[in-house]
Amino acid sequence: MAAIVEVKYFNSFLLKKTAPQNADATTPPVWNGSTGVPTGIAGAYPQVSNAVQANSWSIEEARIRGGYNNVIVDLGVKAYLVETEPNAVFRTNSMIYSGIFNSRTGINDTNVFSVGEDITRSVDPANGSIQKLYAEDTNLIIFQENKVSRALIDKDAIYSAEGQGTAVSTNRLVIGQIVPYAGNFGISKNPESFAVYGYRKYFTDKNRNAVMRLSQDGLTEISNYGMIDYFRDQFNNLNTVAVNGKAIGAWDIYTKQYVLSLQGQDIPTTAANSYQTLSFDESVRGWTSFYTYQPEQTFSIQSNYFSVKDGQLWRHNNETFQNNDRSIFYGVYSDSLISFVFNPQVSLSKVFKTVNYEGSTGWEVSSFNAARSFELNDTSNLVYSYDEGAYTDNGIQYYAGFYNKEGKYFANLVNSSQPTTGEVVFGDDMTGVKGYYATVTISTDSSTQVAGAGGKTRELFAVSSQYVESSY
Repeated sequence: MAAIVEVKYFNSFLLKKTAPQNADATTPPVWNGSTGVPTGIAGAYPQVSNAVQANSWSIEEARIRGGYNNVIVDLGVKAYLVETEPNAVFRTNSMIYSGIFNSRTGINDTNVFSVGEDITRSVDPANGSIQKLYAEDTNLIIFQENKVSRALIDKDAIYSAEGQGTAVSTNRLVIGQIVPYAGNFGISKNPESFAVYGYRKYFTDKNRNAVMRLSQDGLTEISNYGMIDYFRDQFNNLNTVAVNGKAIGAWDIYTKQYVLSLQGQDIPTTAANSYQTLSFDESVRGWTSFYTYQPEQTFSIQSNYFSVKDGQLWRHNNETFQNNDRSIFYGVYSDSLISFVFNPQVSLSKVFKTVNYEGSTGWEVSSFNAARSFELNDTSNLVYSYDEGAYTDNGIQYYAGFYNKEGKYFANLVNSSQPTTGEVVFGDDMTGVKGYYATVTISTDSSTQVAGAGGKTRELFAVSSQYVESSY
């Protein structure tokens, strides 16, 4: 028989069952939808569900206060807000804050956004959208496309709630006055470039072809440390094709370097997918190295540096991976190389006779180019490493490349240039490379096994060259 159950007004639930309109479940079910918002208005709760399960229910609290992750409910009120223009509004330059969370008392009002209070703060829309927020001590650092600002965070408002109903002083603002940093720089639309270590924040500003550091001394263009032209060209090529270019940045806690990977199809490289990954070292205030890996994401945890590639997590600088082989990224080994310039006595035309280096074996000179003029260059043949250049003739040991003398490696430079007007002897018939300065690339060979774990640990301390004044 039917029973009458008294339901009090302040402890009820709304249970809405969604069922098909017809027996064969071909027509989507209909329910009441939103209360107070007409159907078809942006923001209205849908009156038609895509679910056609006969046992599908919608549960909604009515005038009951259900806390975040609570196992019980309390009495409360249900408020309705009627918007005169109930349309979605996208505020790209505004911030909004919720109620507070107190771990000691268990109060969690992070899902409460009071319409009776001014809980929004806006920045200058002329500086573009907000791309990233970072909280540091009592400051909230705001990164817009074209500006970096800071706002005071009212810590008292966050930590003073001792229990439900505790009043918080109304003369304090959760987000205080917004003050911009000096300099017209922002983070463009590359928040993925952000990295932080201590009080130093690193990011890129593609719109201004700059890599920036924000520290206690303000904003600094670290891309100016010997890399102005490079970043100008790379940022101009970034994000100019159909795919979005990325500037993935992270702090490598192991090597204490800011690592930046510029990824976009227009960036010149020999790889199938264009990218350039390089690092900045504060100890030398310069960009120290390029890398042959293209990460999808990078980050540091505790004392280790990680990256993600094809959904797999890789730990860098791992001394236990493949016997500590160096220059191995994502299981692929690549030769290491260093490029530099010999430029003694700038105005003197000279002949570079030899190339010498201090370090371990396994290094070869893959390129030696001397500038004779703006139009002419002299080049040298490949200088083999100590082991790869070794050969025996009639039982006598010879070296076609570097040879070892008192712990230092020496090699003569053999000219490989094409003949020019006025030359009687040219090419490999002459020793030495003529020019005012020389651009040199020294790299590891592909076969030498040296002392150390894995056999591929190479060290290079110094490179030099013997030269004389050109007879011309």
